[in-house]
Amino acid sequence: MKIETTPLKDVLILTPNIFKDELGYFFESYNTQKVADFIKCEFVQDNESLSQKNVLRGLHFQIPPFAQDKLVRVIKGSVLDIAVDLRKSSPTYGQSYSIILSGENKKQLFIPAGFAHGFITLEDDTLFSYKCSNYYEKNAERTILWNDKSLNIEWNCDQPLLSDKDLIGENFSTFESPFN
Repeated sequence: MKIETTPLKDVLILTPNIFKDELGYFFESYNTQKVADFIKCEFVQDNESLSQKNVLRGLHFQIPPFAQDKLVRVIKGSVLDIAVDLRKSSPTYGQSYSIILSGENKKQLFIPAGFAHGFITLEDDTLFSYKCSNYYEKNAERTILWNDKSLNIEWNCDQPLLSDKDLIGENFSTFESPFN
């Protein structure tokens, strides 16, 4: 497995070694021993979502003590995946990183606690999967407005499909981060 850093400290790209033959392919999607030097959490919950093209989910996070590290990937289809640094003491506070994750490239993105996360689907029937280091807690869930101008995220979609909670996310300019 290849592990790469990104411009946002602690956000990592994991690319598996894929073994193909005439019958198909095989790869390890996760191996604790192989990532132990980079990822220091234990994952306790796996989640999966199915979305049509142009569905935008995010920018989501949970506040402490329910904050979550996430390892995200796409099983089928593709997304533009976004991580936003919410750590007040970070030199990249308020900055974002984006990457295309797809069933074809098999890349994964590790997003530590202290980041908001979102994605927009680029294909119909996109199957998105992610591991979390903490259990979901509804009362700890927060959303930053996906199109907040101060974040300057280029979603490449004028009319995304949004849930009610994503329509009313908090503005980043008035957001008080609970992350140091």
